[in-house]
Amino acid sequence: MSEFDQITLTAGEKSFALPVLKPTLGQPCVDIAALPKETGCFTFDPGFGATASTRSAITYIDGDAGVLLYRGYPIEQLAEKSSFLEVAYLLLNGELPDKAAFAAFEHDVSHHTMMHESLKHFFRGFHHDAHPMAMLAASVASLSAFYHDDLDVDDPGDRKMAAVRLIAKMPTIAAACYRYSIGWPMGYPRNNLEYVERFLHMMFEVPSEPLQMNPVAAKALDLLFILHADHEQNASTSTVRLVGSTGANPYASIAAGITALWGPAHGGANEAVLKQLEEIGSPDNVASAVLRAKDKNDSFRLMGFGHRVYKNFDPRAKIIREMCHKVLAELGVNDPLLDVAMKLEEAALKDDYFVERKLYPNVDFYSGIIYKALGIPTEMFTVMFAIARTAGWIAHWIEQHETPGARIGRPRQLYTGSAVRDYVALDLR
Repeated sequence: MSEFDQITLTAGEKSFALPVLKPTLGQPCVDIAALPKETGCFTFDPGFGATASTRSAITYIDGDAGVLLYRGYPIEQLAEKSSFLEVAYLLLNGELPDKAAFAAFEHDVSHHTMMHESLKHFFRGFHHDAHPMAMLAASVASLSAFYHDDLDVDDPGDRKMAAVRLIAKMPTIAAACYRYSIGWPMGYPRNNLEYVERFLHMMFEVPSEPLQMNPVAAKALDLLFILHADHEQNASTSTVRLVGSTGANPYASIAAGITALWGPAHGGANEAVLKQLEEIGSPDNVASAVLRAKDKNDSFRLMGFGHRVYKNFDPRAKIIREMCHKVLAELGVNDPLLDVAMKLEEAALKDDYFVERKLYPNVDFYSGIIYKALGIPTEMFTVMFAIARTAGWIAHWIEQHETPGARIGRPRQLYTGSAVRDYVALDLR
């Protein structure tokens, strides 16, 4: 951590001090709010890679040390001992619940799982092969039309109710997206089941027979939801905050986060992993794929390896790798693509090129394999991510509204267009 309380800048003959803000953990931040007034200059930081846009007490990441904390709790401890619904409570409230508080939260979530029957008509407006993420984003945005009477973003009670509704209904809507796409009747939530089991039943159970589910499937999915619940100020979370800064309702803000998550550089990464495994095709082709990935003159790159935030290792990857191998062993799934994935993992972990560059399989690599083993189609992978990340998104949205002095987001730009010029009549051009 910096020992400086301020940094002095010199602009021409004028010097002035910028305060240094100290975090609980991590790198300090130079407060540049006075910079335009003092110098007439803005800062230029494409992608905001060196800029803190907000104060937050929810999640902390140390990419060099491979640390991920939710409200101060290491992800390894939460993955081992907690459940997704308890983690959602933690993200929203800042503390782990006692038995009474968790029972109340679980009750509230369980009794807001139903989606309005009118949404069935809404789904029928989509073509049968529409991407589930398109249906999910539109359906979540439409919730503001159903709950417009209690959308006062300045009311703590309304904010809490929106959080419960979103966490409760997201699995119901996600399952409906899947079932509509394959022509199955939309299922209703069974509130006597746990959160993840309820979702899997809505996904896969048919009226003609009960679903026989291996417990490892629910455990694996619950673990994935924990690992994906939040990840600090990433692209989609920043999008939720930016939209929320305008005073937009939570459903519109979360829908914006869903669309940001859709990109292959963000939440769509695990979908891209499976598509690449399909491209590789066979375990026999793995060696040539690895050689192509190491060739700087070849545009081919392995998806699901390394991480732009974690410079040494992703703490989530070790956790999910163990669960991935357990799922494959327990379910005994016979799928050639999973054979390709395991062969690719083995090759990368032994290859000096990948080891030296710390290009280890990341959480997207293993989550895609688990989803595939559980029978979840590739186009649903990012939807699964969205279910989990809803807990983090709404926690950040609430925090934003509880932060004194919060302002509407308004990034600046470095203009590179034409200078002032005069209009020329059409017949003279």
